[in-house]
Amino acid sequence: MAPDALVRLQKVSKVFPGGIVGLEAVDLDIAPGEFLTLLGPSGCGKTTSLRVIAGFESPTGGNVLLEGRDITGLRPFERPVNTVFQDYALFPHMDVAANVGFGLSLRKLTSAEQVKRVRDALDMVGLADKLRARVSELSGGQRQRVALARAIVCEPRVLLLDEPLSALDAHLREQMQIELKRLQARLGTTFVMVTHDQTEALSISDRIVVMNKGRIEQTAAPATLYDRPATRFVASFIGTMNLLQSRFIGRDGERLRFAAGELPLEATSDNGDTPAAGDTRTIGVRPEDLLAAGEAAEGTAPARVSGVVFHGRTLRLHAELGQGTPIVIDAPRRADGSQFGVGDVAHISLRRGANCPVLSN
Repeated sequence: MAPDALVRLQKVSKVFPGGIVGLEAVDLDIAPGEFLTLLGPSGCGKTTSLRVIAGFESPTGGNVLLEGRDITGLRPFERPVNTVFQDYALFPHMDVAANVGFGLSLRKLTSAEQVKRVRDALDMVGLADKLRARVSELSGGQRQRVALARAIVCEPRVLLLDEPLSALDAHLREQMQIELKRLQARLGTTFVMVTHDQTEALSISDRIVVMNKGRIEQTAAPATLYDRPATRFVASFIGTMNLLQSRFIGRDGERLRFAAGELPLEATSDNGDTPAAGDTRTIGVRPEDLLAAGEAAEGTAPARVSGVVFHGRTLRLHAELGQGTPIVIDAPRRADGSQFGVGDVAHISLRRGANCPVLSN
């Protein structure tokens, strides 16, 4: 584990009444100043992890450390941690200034200091002109900003965000992703966010922790998760990935050569494993790494198109290789209107230089 971790989970487990396992011996280091996202499907343990860090849940086993200090037994208000909740939890009877300054009222600060901090926090989130507005007068995006201002005004060492953008529409959500990342960079505060939205996680995170059934499947930077997923679960959860059972043919330097039916593939293995000739492995292939042509050529395999989905500049082709193996291809949409339709045969090949990982179970 990293010696300079700001937050450290050591073998943290959580078992709920009825024997339901929320977390299973989770080890995680969170660096100072990083934007870390806990990502996964419902019930994977991401929110439980966040609540354990915040102190809202007590772990069944293991320890939570902050700057090397064991804070496992501390109550939430005793930790230098603030949380932005999914529903924002604003006080409707208070104006914006009172909502933001609520936490400061419990601290030994002069009135002038409190007013300055509130104004500075609202300025950071772009709501300096809403100081005396009622919460009921604000839009969803503005309420989200007020919740952020209330969280940062107390200058926490760690800011926890529980699905903070889930209540916003798609356009505003994208805007707020940018603003959230800008705010984190400006503050230099460690942000830990929970989301089930992979696009959101990939857009703004320094690192992503992919969780499944109370365990960590992989922790890595967004590009690494996308290009080199370590397991079948990560590959299928991050973006769209074809999981092709493929036969090992041989090795060409660092590249491993496989065949998925008639389709030749080249892959890389991070663990240095070289299969025996004829062994099968699951190879991950992104739809954008497949090329589709109208005519057969060397290195192509026929696939019959069963569905076409419009994706703007590309068409997503759902097709079947020999023996009914489903495969998804992203093909450029042609300006002249000629394109593949349902029932057509596309002759597909792997894009030269494509990075196809060998996946573990």
